[in-house]
Amino acid sequence: MAWYDESVFYHIYPLGLSGAPALNDYGETQHRLRDLEPWIDHLLSIGCNALYIGPLFQSVGHGYETTDYYKLDCRLGDNDDLKHFVQTCHEKDVRVILDGVFNHTGRDFFAFEDIKEQRENSRYKDWYCNVNFGGNNEYNDGFSYDNWGGYNLLVKLNQRNPEVRNYIYDVIRFWVSEFDIDGIRLDAADVLDFDFMKGMRSVANEIKPDFWLMGEVIHGEYNRWVNAETLHSVTNYHLNKALWSGCNDLNFFEIAHTVKRLYDMGGGHYENMRLYNFADNHDVERIINKLKNRSHFGAVHTLMYTLPGIPSIYYGSEFGIEGRKENGSDAPLRPCLHLDDYADAQETNPYTAWITKLGNIRRTSHALAYGEYKELLLMNRQYAFMRSYEGEDVIVALNIDDAPATISIPYSGGQASFTGSIQNKPYDVCDGRIEITLAPGESEIFLAN
Repeated sequence: MAWYDESVFYHIYPLGLSGAPALNDYGETQHRLRDLEPWIDHLLSIGCNALYIGPLFQSVGHGYETTDYYKLDCRLGDNDDLKHFVQTCHEKDVRVILDGVFNHTGRDFFAFEDIKEQRENSRYKDWYCNVNFGGNNEYNDGFSYDNWGGYNLLVKLNQRNPEVRNYIYDVIRFWVSEFDIDGIRLDAADVLDFDFMKGMRSVANEIKPDFWLMGEVIHGEYNRWVNAETLHSVTNYHLNKALWSGCNDLNFFEIAHTVKRLYDMGGGHYENMRLYNFADNHDVERIINKLKNRSHFGAVHTLMYTLPGIPSIYYGSEFGIEGRKENGSDAPLRPCLHLDDYADAQETNPYTAWITKLGNIRRTSHALAYGEYKELLLMNRQYAFMRSYEGEDVIVALNIDDAPATISIPYSGGQASFTGSIQNKPYDVCDGRIEITLAPGESEIFLAN
């Protein structure tokens, strides 16, 4: 058991939420991070108890082209602002993880600046991958180098260089000693060197109990990254895709198949594959825009909160806001919001009310945090499953048909009755079954009495 197993995360992209300029002129410090502190109470109010916030450190643009790992981006404030922000979170029992952008740096990073000035004589020329002084690039540096994603703005670090490794490991130690963070989300973990990540796991074990390493991984067999030697968790893009496409196609089989595949990756036990679940984030379009039928917002989030994994809400999606990529830009996914505009959302906004209800249910159930999964009923448009842990059974039932559905859920556990936490109705187990009628798009979570 660890703190992150019982967490419901809130995800903030701070440069966007705070309305910071798109480009950093490295000028006067603006203390925008202070303006985000009211969001701590907000995330608690909707049932979250952990925060993933980032990127935060000095960069020239969107935050993933780091200039200085030791300094809060001056568009957001100074290091004292970040200390106070994390301290405030901890005073309210909110854990905090930051973005660790360790696969690449920006072109303004000191080591790359030295290469531009000293060329072959730079002591940092081996800090980056495949620096070729016989090549060139669009910046007319007179040399070429490996990058991330085809963008020369993002210069690929040589993670096999011991100096680079030790530098990054010291950065992590600094973040813990200076800001007291509880973990790191590793950007582009799917292209990080595995030995580099093993060293990072050793550092994590050294610096703080239950320090969490969660990696951004999109494709592949997640157990390559999630194991005792490398990372604790990765982003669950497999389930993310299945949630919205399964609902769009009225096909719960896709979702159930994905859950089984993830279980197989973990050797048939959830404790071996505790993944970071999400419906949307700063890189993908808002879930409300992906759904053909927006009434399936509830089903998507019910699944995201109750299937195996650690749930996360991306800021603004609890209000049902829209966001599509435009002209290849992620900026519409990362808007500036003002919390005062949503002051009564829990009472007037059905999306917010639903997320709040799910958050409160998830945080009070050990079965939803630690429980093994068992499929109970599976049809194209109806689905029921159980999570079980140390005698606690939780049953989840969903209907994504456009008509009411009466379903009979088989149950052979030890509970004689349940309470439907959504409808707030009692349900008895009769002849090994629970019967319920679900309205179109409705879901129910049965908690043991």
